[in-house]
Amino acid sequence: MLVTVLGAGAGGGLPQWNCACRNCVDAREGRLPRMTQSSVAVSVNGRDWAVLNASPDIRDQLDRTAALHPPGLRGSPIRAVVLTNGDVDHVAGLLTLREKTGFDVFASADILSVLAANPVFGVLDPALVTRRPIALDQPFSPVEGLQITPFAVPGKVALYLEGETVETEAMGEQTVGLCLTAGGKRAYYVPGCAAAPDWLVAKLADADLLMFDGTVWDNDEMATTGTGTKTGARMGHIAMAGPGGSLARLADVKGRKVFVHINNTNPALQPDGPEAQAVAKAGWTIARDGMEFRI
Repeated sequence: MLVTVLGAGAGGGLPQWNCACRNCVDAREGRLPRMTQSSVAVSVNGRDWAVLNASPDIRDQLDRTAALHPPGLRGSPIRAVVLTNGDVDHVAGLLTLREKTGFDVFASADILSVLAANPVFGVLDPALVTRRPIALDQPFSPVEGLQITPFAVPGKVALYLEGETVETEAMGEQTVGLCLTAGGKRAYYVPGCAAAPDWLVAKLADADLLMFDGTVWDNDEMATTGTGTKTGARMGHIAMAGPGGSLARLADVKGRKVFVHINNTNPALQPDGPEAQAVAKAGWTIARDGMEFRI
């Protein structure tokens, strides 16, 4: 299984256009690597690829990834896009993929209904781009040799779908994780997750590669950095730190562990800081754009 991180950042990327926090300033001045918004590409044979979430930055992501360049005058090795939720940073890139090249979009019925309700996604020619519903806990094969099984994880609806009250740890089709298997190897892709209950910890224990929500270091990170008021939990994301955080809860996962979907405010992006050292000591890697894994 070949896995390429197209974008390691959360919504807004790094630097975020309207932010001058320490990380964003450092990225603009070249002291930190830039990150585009969350997306991963997966292949088994190196020719046929599935893109997991279509970032708003997908044009640049594909341009700098040689394996995803057109194989001829027109066309693409991308056979499928698989969506884990309806967040803007995961679906807006579909609009870029509208230039008359066929692929399949795999998503839960809930997420497909979100696309159907917004006429702008009609720019994807239905004669070329087929929308395929996926069911929780039922495997499907988006490209040759790769099997994916979606499963519900605690999360919430996309921001633009929120009502007066929001259930931040809802279970259902609005937020899913993906179990990817090929050649006897198993990877998990969970870019959005609000909590790590015991059943999820047990499920992820057999991972050869775990790509997991690394949005915030601390639940109150937005407030402490002066960049916002929402907690990580309110945004539907588990913190890395703390007794209920991902570092503690997923400590026993033996495979390669990689944080993805990392917010521009996360202090773990500072390579010499105590947070980054704690991440490394716990056996985790902070994803960067262009990072590749072979399992």
